[in-house]
Amino acid sequence: MVFEIPSGPFDKDRCTLFNSKNKKMSTLAEQPCYTLINIPSDAEPPTEMGLKSDLEKGDTKTKIEALKKTIQMILNGEKMPSLLMTIIRFVMPVRDHTIKKMLLIFWEIVPKYNPDGKMLHEFILVCDAYRKDLQHPNEFIRGSTLRFLCKLKEAELLEPLMPAIRQCLEHRHSYVRRNAVLAIYTIYRNFDFLIPDAPELIAKFLEGEQDMSCKRNAFMMLIHADQDRALNYLSSCIDQVNSFGDILQLVIVELIYKVCHANPSERARFIRCIYNLLNSSSPAVKYEAAGTLVTLSSAPTAVKAAASCYIELIVKESDNNVKLIVLDRLIALREVPAHEKVLQELVMDILRVLSAPDLEVRKKTLGLALDLVTSRNIEEMVLVLKKEVVKTNNVEHEDTGKYRQILVRTLHQCSIKFPDIAITIIPVLIEFLCDQNELAALDVLVFVREAIQRFESLRPVINSKLLEVFPSVKALKIHRAALWILGEYCTNSEDIQSVMTLIRQSLGEIPIVDDEIKKAAGEVDEDEMQSTGSVQKLVTADGTYATQSAFSTTTVSKKEERPPMRQYLMDGEFFAGAALATTLTKLALRFIECTENVKRQNSFVAEAMLIMASIIHFGKSGLPTKPMTDDDVDRIATCLRVLAERSSLMNEIFNDGCRESLSLMLASKVEEEKELQKVSERKAVKVQADDPIAFNQLINKSELGATENMFELTLSQALGMSSKKDADPIGASKLNKVTQLTGFSDPVYAEAYVNVNQFDIVLDVLIVNQTSDTLQNLTLELATLGDLKLVEKPSPLMLAPHDFCNIKANVKVASTENGIIFGNIVYDVSGAASDRNCVVLNDIHIDIMDYIVPASCNDGEFRQMWAEFEWENKVAVNTNISDLQIFLQHVIKCTNMKCLTPDKALSGECGFMAANLYAKSIFGEDVLANLSIEKPVHLPPTAPVQGHIRIRAKSQGMALSMGDKINLSQKSGAKMTAVAK
Repeated sequence: MVFEIPSGPFDKDRCTLFNSKNKKMSTLAEQPCYTLINIPSDAEPPTEMGLKSDLEKGDTKTKIEALKKTIQMILNGEKMPSLLMTIIRFVMPVRDHTIKKMLLIFWEIVPKYNPDGKMLHEFILVCDAYRKDLQHPNEFIRGSTLRFLCKLKEAELLEPLMPAIRQCLEHRHSYVRRNAVLAIYTIYRNFDFLIPDAPELIAKFLEGEQDMSCKRNAFMMLIHADQDRALNYLSSCIDQVNSFGDILQLVIVELIYKVCHANPSERARFIRCIYNLLNSSSPAVKYEAAGTLVTLSSAPTAVKAAASCYIELIVKESDNNVKLIVLDRLIALREVPAHEKVLQELVMDILRVLSAPDLEVRKKTLGLALDLVTSRNIEEMVLVLKKEVVKTNNVEHEDTGKYRQILVRTLHQCSIKFPDIAITIIPVLIEFLCDQNELAALDVLVFVREAIQRFESLRPVINSKLLEVFPSVKALKIHRAALWILGEYCTNSEDIQSVMTLIRQSLGEIPIVDDEIKKAAGEVDEDEMQSTGSVQKLVTADGTYATQSAFSTTTVSKKEERPPMRQYLMDGEFFAGAALATTLTKLALRFIECTENVKRQNSFVAEAMLIMASIIHFGKSGLPTKPMTDDDVDRIATCLRVLAERSSLMNEIFNDGCRESLSLMLASKVEEEKELQKVSERKAVKVQADDPIAFNQLINKSELGATENMFELTLSQALGMSSKKDADPIGASKLNKVTQLTGFSDPVYAEAYVNVNQFDIVLDVLIVNQTSDTLQNLTLELATLGDLKLVEKPSPLMLAPHDFCNIKANVKVASTENGIIFGNIVYDVSGAASDRNCVVLNDIHIDIMDYIVPASCNDGEFRQMWAEFEWENKVAVNTNISDLQIFLQHVIKCTNMKCLTPDKALSGECGFMAANLYAKSIFGEDVLANLSIEKPVHLPPTAPVQGHIRIRAKSQGMALSMGDKINLSQKSGAKMTAVAK
């Protein structure tokens, strides 16, 4: 026998055994071995005579090694009949416990019958040894022998042992007694004629037994062997169930579940026992009892008791996996319409789970509570969430920001669901605008924007609170969005003046350039002069500005003292200046409408125009760290022109058009949420696994439309007369995935069926010997490129002339990117003395689309991921498609991505389109895409679209693979254009 033990980490699947007699190769995983024996590869294969000598004359250690080798050789098909008597004479009398254990394995696997089917005479001696071991004073030997007897399948050997097995039920040690019960149960199940009174015997044993493990085994046997006796015993001690051990309580729960489902009239008899087990000290028993109680009774008290038990388990258990599993049970309870009202009363108890530190647990808990909350307990829930919000201000953890964000979204949804409590939520949430965590602050602004649009009564409160916290805001995006809200919804002159005051304070002295020149020229206090050193004047004779190191030192020291909006402009963030210009334009146009005094109107408009002109002048001066972009200049210049002309059209666009666009966006968002809810309801399981199959649903619809008669169709199919032309055969999809690996003229022809599972790829390779020679040691050698890994190397085989075979190879997929599998087939020709022959295989390309699924996220999450992902791939549009919508649909189809931009935003006739796409891989990897395409007006209608697609992903492979996929599929879009026309 030759053993091949590979190097590296040990794996039974990689260890091959070669049987020298039957010339077969197998792995250790295929053998029913009980212990693994490592033999050095350079060791001589053991012989039967050598083993016999070691077993007869060796010491205890030598006998153990020889017995190990004997067991291994028998497992690999060797008979060794001469060793049987040697082991009986020289090994069985040894009292070593290791040998005793190995002998039990040996007696189980050794052949026990002659070729004519009769029991070997030597087993009379073995049977006597069993009997002695069952009467051995050592409880370990007795117990292990009893466990061995559970695996024995020979009634002739078990029959003389029955008196000794019965006596073991009275042994003083619980280890022997519980194994005796198992042995009796197994023997009764396999050979009931050997011990026909087993149920009665075990029932008497159960009445007098005190050890919980023994009682559990005995009760388990009665459940399967004689259920009536088990029920009678349970009825006799039903009031004492709480005092039993958890292992016995779990078996009792299992029995009650089975009995009550088989005979519903027994529910009233045992339902109280399940209620009592809800108070068990074991979490496992409480979990099983709660699940059983819900299946046995749909009464509100039962559902409430089970749900309360689940909540206690979640709160008290420290393992997050347990918390998530039990939470899933609670969520499943809520999905039953009859149970939802009961769970609504437990919302406050469910919120106790928020004390758990795990973010996923908190997220699921808030989602469940939000689904269950009603108008009766919404105020209490809001109070709890407010406390949680306050707690997050004092705790800094890596998940604190995300938890704060989830809390903000939950409060947002609460206010949308129950508008009456929005007035209590808004002041708390607006405080988050001053937070360092930009994610939570952005969510607050989204909520505030939606609330101020939906609820007119809350606008004064929101405006006053925003004006209060605006000076404390620290982030650029928050400042910009808050300015938009204030500019859109401040309608009276007092609020407009307050916003203008805030803007002047956040900008500092106007004009900005003159103020900066004064600071740079050294016109500062003496204290500042001492801290910054002497500063020379930086204005030249022709009016331009010079920059020196001293100026740089001053700007750095003064950076923290600048007002926030001024600092943004100094850093080159002129998009904030463009947003500020839009806000000022809205405020000025609205101030003209609400103020009759022309002098005040002109003064306000002049001040707004001065600020905008000052920003443009500052952007062109060269003082900021980054120059001002042309887009920002055009935007601010447009605002200046609007204020200068004051046309009614511009007035309508700025004051009404923006708000209408927001209303449309919010309406489309609501519709999208309803669609998602409908999809989730559609995905819910409506048919259980054990329901009868409606075979009529399996009929091909095309055939049904042709015959219009289901009975005639099924009859024709049964007679084999149905037409298969229009039907799509099952094998058609498989044939599409077959890849030809070699040519038809090669000596070995090969083709592969590529079956892509979730995390692995199975290659079913067909190999055909096209020669008249026998091919020996034919091996399929594969290699991978990309994040693919070959799990196991296919073993060599022999192929007869013109014969064929199938070889399967497993490839593990670790991440989402395009992969290539390549290799060759090598073989020897029988009788030839030449070198090995080789046939090179064609490459197998693994498509990334097999792992990409459409996904959805909100705008904030999209922007956050877009900013975080570091790999970007910009793909130029190069297609024959001339329609913007058709090209978008083509990209969605070929990339499996979902368009996040609402349909209303993409509708209409215009010369350009911008859309955001999102998808997720089965490995949890995200991929984002931004489609920016245009159709210039001066081009003919048949001209193709132009533009580019930007792809962003966390990994380089995902970004490159998705870009390659889009590039390959762009040309095929011309077919879609022809079909559409």
